[in-house]
Parts: sequence; C-alpha cells; structure tokens
Amino acid sequence: MPVHTYTNWNTRPSDHEEQIEPYRKYVFICEGANTETFYFERLIDLRKQLGIHPLIDIRLWEKTGKDRDISYAKNLVAFAEMHKNNPENDFDKEIDKMVIVFDGDIFEEKVQGYDELIASIEEHDIPAVTNPCFELFLILHIPESYKNYIEGHELEFIVADEKGKHSHALNVLRELTGMNSKKNPEIGKLAENIHVAIEQEQLINQDIHDLKGQVSSNIGKIISDILNETPGTY
Repeated sequence: MPVHTYTNWNTRPSDHEEQIEPYRKYVFICEGANTETFYFERLIDLRKQLGIHPLIDIRLWEKTGKDRDISYAKNLVAFAEMHKNNPENDFDKEIDKMVIVFDGDIFEEKVQGYDELIASIEEHDIPAVTNPCFELFLILHIPESYKNYIEGHELEFIVADEKGKHSHALNVLRELTGMNSKKNPEIGKLAENIHVAIEQEQLINQDIHDLKGQVSSNIGKIISDILNETPGTY
C-alpha cells in the first residue's frame, strides 16, 4: 500500500532558478497511527510560525490500508526503507532525512535487540524514541509538567501495570488535557507548545542509547535541531 504524505510545502523552486543551498526534507514515519499523526500534522502546519528555514520541509508519511497496523519497530524500519526507495515518494537519499518514531516500552521486558535496532537505523536514518511512549513527550508540552508529574514518579512511567501495559503516561496526559490522545485530534494542538517540550525534555534522559529503565525522549532534541538548522549547517 502507498503512504499518504502530509506536508504544507507548495512547490520546489523552478528548475530554471539557481538553487544556492540544498532543499532538504525531514520525513517522519511513526509507529502509532493516531496520536502521532494528530501531533505531527499540527507541527507541520506550524512550520512557518516556528521559523523553520524556508528550504527545509517537514513531512509525515502516514501508513495506509493494511499497513496502518504496522507497529513493531523493526517492521516499521523495513516499511520506511521500502518507501524511501519508491521514486513516487520523492525521497532524496543524499539530502533528505528519515525520522523513525517509536516507543521504547516493549524493549524494557518483552523484546530483545534494541541496541542492534538503533545501530541499524542510525546507519541512514534518525531514530526518535520515547520511553515508555509518545504520550510522555506530549506531557512535556505542558508547563511545569516535569516538576509536577514526572520528577520523583519515574518508576510509575516505566513499570508495567498488572495487565502488562505502560499506561501511566496515557493516564497522566488524559488528566492534564481532558482528552483521549488516541481518539481526539485536538491533542495535536500541543505542538503549539513545542518550545516548552524542548526545554523540559532536557530534564529527562535524552540519550536513546541508554534508554532501559529511564524515562526518556529525544524527539524534542530532533525537532530543536530542525528548528535551528540553516544552510550553513548542512
């Protein structure tokens, strides 16, 4: 099945115009089919307001059809690689960057091979990982949320409940926003507070190579790098 590309980019410069610096796309592809989509679509809509360099585009590749349920990170990587090689998706391997977003919670107990997975992604792409889940990153968008809800409560986020699920982050986010992040597109408006999230993320572990047992996220750092990228940093 094809991917659906979400972008607010209009057109490339004309082939007849001199293009002084490369035009780069950051393409996000996500494990989750709902929450992450709500968020990144809103972030993309904010591209100009956030001051992203005009030659940098952010896109979201949304899984469609039977592929929508692909969730295991290793399968997501294979899916991304397949679509990078499809010329219809306009991905330039020399310039563009793929950001692969997935949760780290399953690697706490159930699944092995995390280090190998990260190493394989980093050969060509950018791994964006949250532990336990993407909802943790969303919580960071709310002012003072680290101090009030995360600091001193790290184990509650990391340890699975009696059903084997890491649901604490989801519950905290629902308490803070009054929304079910998996069903309500309005959760995407948290992207308007991305600078709050970037700042608060620095208070937790951002080293995804040392993820196990730690509340972690590097998504804010990745977005910060995109926000600060200029032609001189290519």
